[in-house]
Amino acid sequence: MSFIEKKGLKISSILFDFVNKEIIPGTDIQTDKFWDGFEKTVNELAPINKRLIEKRETIQKQIDNWHKKNKGKELNKKEYTEFLKSISYIVEEKEDFNIETTNVDSEIASIAGPQLVVPVDNARYALNAANARWGSLYDALYGTDVIPGDKGKEFNKEKAKNVITYVKKFLDESVPIDGLNWSEISEIKIKNKDLIFLNDKDEKNLENKNQFVAFNEKNGKLSSILIKNNNLHIEISMDPNHMVGKLDKASISDVVVESAISTIVDNEDSVAAVDAGDKVKCYRNWLGLMKGDLTANVEKNGKKFVRKLNSDRNYTSRDGEKISLHGRALLLNRNVGHLMTNPAILLKDGSEIPEGIMDAFFSTMCALHDFKNKKNSRTGSVYIVKPKMHGPEEVSFTNTLFEKVEEVLGIKKFSIKVGIMDEERRTTVNLKECIRQVKNRIVFINTGFLDRTGDEMHTSFEAGPMIFKGDMKKSTWLGTYENWNVDIGLNCGFSGKAQIGKGMWAMPDQMANMMEQKIGHPKSGANCAWVPSPTAATLHSMHYHKVNVFDEQNKIKSRSKAKLEDILEIPKADRPNWALDDINRELENNAQGILGYVVRWINQGVGCSKVPDINNVGLMEDRATLRISSQHIANWLHHGICSKDQVMEVMKKMAKIVDAQNKNDPGYQNMSDNFEKSVAFSAACDLVFKGRVQPSGYTEPLLHQKRLERKASN
Repeated sequence: MSFIEKKGLKISSILFDFVNKEIIPGTDIQTDKFWDGFEKTVNELAPINKRLIEKRETIQKQIDNWHKKNKGKELNKKEYTEFLKSISYIVEEKEDFNIETTNVDSEIASIAGPQLVVPVDNARYALNAANARWGSLYDALYGTDVIPGDKGKEFNKEKAKNVITYVKKFLDESVPIDGLNWSEISEIKIKNKDLIFLNDKDEKNLENKNQFVAFNEKNGKLSSILIKNNNLHIEISMDPNHMVGKLDKASISDVVVESAISTIVDNEDSVAAVDAGDKVKCYRNWLGLMKGDLTANVEKNGKKFVRKLNSDRNYTSRDGEKISLHGRALLLNRNVGHLMTNPAILLKDGSEIPEGIMDAFFSTMCALHDFKNKKNSRTGSVYIVKPKMHGPEEVSFTNTLFEKVEEVLGIKKFSIKVGIMDEERRTTVNLKECIRQVKNRIVFINTGFLDRTGDEMHTSFEAGPMIFKGDMKKSTWLGTYENWNVDIGLNCGFSGKAQIGKGMWAMPDQMANMMEQKIGHPKSGANCAWVPSPTAATLHSMHYHKVNVFDEQNKIKSRSKAKLEDILEIPKADRPNWALDDINRELENNAQGILGYVVRWINQGVGCSKVPDINNVGLMEDRATLRISSQHIANWLHHGICSKDQVMEVMKKMAKIVDAQNKNDPGYQNMSDNFEKSVAFSAACDLVFKGRVQPSGYTEPLLHQKRLERKASN
């Protein structure tokens, strides 16, 4: 790698040229002035960043020693809580306050709906996610298992009719017609600025006439109507010549709904970016999204075409005015956390730059183009989701970093908005004080089972062997954590101002199951929740029509608040006497997930993929999955639930199964052909056998090391 020396920094020439030749042109930034400000900020903040990481390790050692000292005793919650306060793990909670964030786009403040997460290094996926703001309910239902029946190669007329019936029942619930069901209408007209629904000779109106917003005409005839419910739009198209319209007596050919209201474009857990070349690829795709000119060459069903960002959608309002609706999801950028460094830039002492500092600068620089063209944010904001922060001090550091970025780039203070991912226990127990540190920038908090459980296990590693992974979802701490996050957010004035989010549905092929279960997220008071695909976003959007999240939030404000003592309930097993078969089954499940993900990460640089589990159910997995599984096995090894030889035998057995599951992938390289020489197998084993000593149980350090090793061998 070649470097350019600039103000004492060594900057990869690939990155340096990209910033100077691609990001800066079209902005008001002066190149030399930027690098001067960048160098000063990096050298000022990098040592603070390092001290914060060291403090994590100091606190963890204190917690480990406390558990060792109290080994064999029943956990005394009061003593435990006082101990955590004495080491500043839990800080003093101060007076109540409300967040003061301004210039927040409506997709975050006032519209509740699905949220996608997409790896930034894949331009096609990023475009698909950005364009997932609108989706066809008919297509989503026809192509999934929500409606029984095989879609097949030929048009399945019976399944299509069942889809139509399903959607019309949904419309009956969301936009009811006065005295008529949607299945009974034969024609839709506009009369005196109102929608008229005909059933033979009867004329009926919507129960709530104000739900009718706009329409479109084609060749002088009504071609679509636009309806609004719970701040979400539904477009109903009519075409008697369409193959679906022919099946419908009202000639309804499609029902398109607002789906992914927002999308997190991810630089973190779902990508494998380990050097300057990888980082530039990520930044370049984000730049294209911010400029609005990102494209991807696609080949589908034998046809080649260029995918680009969707245009806005145009209608005529009921009053005859031309109106336009945003055609794309509002995009947020997830930077990396404080832990990792990157060899793309070397500091004066030869150490690598903290990657989070680099991300903050360059993702914001790219967004300067959007400040001018407003393709994404119409309020002049850039939204950065910050993961893996431990407590208020680290959140305060992020606030300082963003202030410095704003100063160097010459943009208005608080233009950079922040999302706090509530996925580390020290953040959870101090969530209110974390929010206080960024009360002028905060737009998002969320919960996530995988990372949060990984940190739960690592923090309490010495407390004892952890319960089975499946039992974690029924544990006291987890349910309390989910409620606590919502309670704190609402208490800090999030409703109508910021997002409270819930975690991912990980099974993209099980949409019927998702439709039964994921309605629990809006009912919990979450105004966004993660989904794994545009199709899932379209289906999940139906839940936000059935549940008015802001009404739910008002109800939740009066409930009894979640208790800190329940969050501190450690999910360890008391005197486990588990059967060997059950232990091996759990080990195999964990090992299979680790290997299935790691082999693609190391060998192919794929950071997020659908990995078949032990039962061949496809699961969307990223590094968070890896963290929980590796920490679980490492914990059991540490407490003698299993042996190293036993785990190695399981790893080799599951590697053969993973190899077989990937036999149809032409780019796949088997691990089991030569375990000793497989870098991927070595990485998977290290994550388990060295899991105890990984910082906070994170997988990134080992993965990055092994990926760089693998790239160097090519």
